[in-house]
Amino acid sequence: MKKKIVVAITGSSGAIYAKVLLDKLIALREQWAAVGVVLSDNALVNWELEIGPPALEVYPFDFYAKNDFYAPFASGSARYETMFVCPCSMGMLGRIAAGVSNDLITRAADVMLKERRRLILVPRDTPLSLIHLNNMKLLTEAGAVICPACPSFYSRPQTAEEIAATVVDRVLDLAGFDLKTYRWSESD
Repeated sequence: MKKKIVVAITGSSGAIYAKVLLDKLIALREQWAAVGVVLSDNALVNWELEIGPPALEVYPFDFYAKNDFYAPFASGSARYETMFVCPCSMGMLGRIAAGVSNDLITRAADVMLKERRRLILVPRDTPLSLIHLNNMKLLTEAGAVICPACPSFYSRPQTAEEIAATVVDRVLDLAGFDLKTYRWSESD
């Protein structure tokens, strides 16, 4: 059965992670039935600041406004199975941890947790305060996966996109996608 995915992009620095995730989802299109995308206002600001104007129209996904509570993944009955928050700002992480469902991103995350489905958060902020760590602990205890945007260098990435892909490939692995990527101590 093909996956139904939610991608939330928040205002943390690291728009390249979101772009690489969307690009890789296109390459994995045989493995998903639907991809719903929602961006915070600051996500659009950071995307333009960090990598240029977002050409979101090139992506074959369903885009939703941040306050569209009629989006299918605002309810557990739609059976979206995985949600990525990439990158995930500490403010968004804190609102999700507190159960504040005041926009589509926080509502969808709340749905994933209550339905015991995969919620994968990709925080990029550093350093971390005790509040951040406690929120991560709380979300982990609630069933979320915290996958910090900490790239690996085993594969000797050469470009910024290749560096970001080391994190995105790990995130896609966590969601159960079948993908070709660098694997420790495995040859091609």
